[in-house]
Amino acid sequence: MTPAIPVSVVDFVNAWPVTWGFLEGAVEGFLPITDVPSACADRLARGEVRAGIIPAIEAARIPGVRVVRGVGIAARSRVRSVLLVSRVPFGKIRRVALDTSSRSSAATVKVLLADLFGLEPEYHAAVPDLPRMLATADAALVIGDPALTLDATGLEVLDLAEGWRRLTGLPLVTAVWAVRDGLGPEPFLRSREHGRRRAGEILEAARARTGLDRKTLAEYFAVDLHHDLDAADERALAELYRRAAAHGLVPSPALPPFAAAEEGEA
Repeated sequence: MTPAIPVSVVDFVNAWPVTWGFLEGAVEGFLPITDVPSACADRLARGEVRAGIIPAIEAARIPGVRVVRGVGIAARSRVRSVLLVSRVPFGKIRRVALDTSSRSSAATVKVLLADLFGLEPEYHAAVPDLPRMLATADAALVIGDPALTLDATGLEVLDLAEGWRRLTGLPLVTAVWAVRDGLGPEPFLRSREHGRRRAGEILEAARARTGLDRKTLAEYFAVDLHHDLDAADERALAELYRRAAAHGLVPSPALPPFAAAEEGEA
């Protein structure tokens, strides 16, 4: 009997439309291991898994991985679950606390503050607890489910997709599937298709997880996010890597290679 292939899966609701097939066992032959985005990338980098839904920036940092074309997590104008929250006007930010769960969003914050606002603040990693983060910093990056349910009353808020659109005119790609060892794209596309068929089930599970109402979550999944990546999203990835490389955040501005269908299924 062939052992199940370990795959690293982000345990945030924004990833469920592309991970539901693995989580439910609908894509056979895989063993899903759930974690936060940064840990998913670390598992792939260490060789503990052969695939992972990882922060987009990490695909440019992990040698030997290929990106699954056409599927990921992205937003065209508003993402809701990736926020920079500040207790001072953005032009006065001097110190930023970065959610330890994040990698791609942390890089995007650094690019946005430098290229959009002309700032070079100090950065430090922090557990995603907003009051504690803002106790030692002017601003804080919060991602995933904590950002989606955040009460930011009285604070300045920048949705990173809105900021990225202002800077580049492109969507914000937050996560991609990355694979090793000849894995082709087919299992990951099947998981997305399974998520489409179970959209109602995912929405109800998200309600239970977040406590948000059905209308808000339906808009979040159907309008704010998209999981079918197209040419504009690929240009956005290329722009992310170009700007990140210019700031010394990735070793190369080159877009990582894509996984080829002919490499075969698991």
